[in-house]
Amino acid sequence: MDWLYLTGQTDVLQRPTRLLHIAPELCLSLPLRGLPNVSYLSGDYDMTLAMEQIDVRKIGYADESFDGVICNHVLNVVDDDRSAMSELGRVIKTGGWALLQSAVDPSLEHTEEHSRTVTPESEDGRYEEVMIRRYGRDYVARLEEAGLTVTVSSFVADLPRATVKKFGLDPEETIFFCRKLGPLAEDAGSEVRPRETIPDQAVARHYEAE
Repeated sequence: MDWLYLTGQTDVLQRPTRLLHIAPELCLSLPLRGLPNVSYLSGDYDMTLAMEQIDVRKIGYADESFDGVICNHVLNVVDDDRSAMSELGRVIKTGGWALLQSAVDPSLEHTEEHSRTVTPESEDGRYEEVMIRRYGRDYVARLEEAGLTVTVSSFVADLPRATVKKFGLDPEETIFFCRKLGPLAEDAGSEVRPRETIPDQAVARHYEAE
């Protein structure tokens, strides 16, 4: 779904882009690394799963280092999500963007916090992901506190049924696409724009990875 959104609903991957991908999903990392205009870096708390070991709560890069960031289904497993959101906002350039997917329960007005019931590392030393919060309708407000402008999109609901079925998409899932605006980026807005054609080779890699 994320790839369909980025390539079908935005033009952000058409530009020269320095991209940070936290907790990289294979179905996204393969086609992204195949785009000639994208300088790609992946990071994860578990260094065996990415190019670099990166703690999203304390990213070891200077302010405004990246044009874009993808960080999906991570914020609900870190113990301090507000610090993580702040760090993500810090390393994005003014005018840049972020795709920050998390499970959100629209029936909850406020996010529910849960204590971690297992240790962060499993017996073999690998990082154990445990959901410690259930986001409510305040998820967008939390992202905005980090200096991001958020577009919430239900674009899947408008896709042809055949497309939804082919890729096993959830029509009720929403996209949280963010922009980091500033005095020089006011005209960028948070609205997305139609793309031009993504190289067929990159699209093929994405489908092969699924």
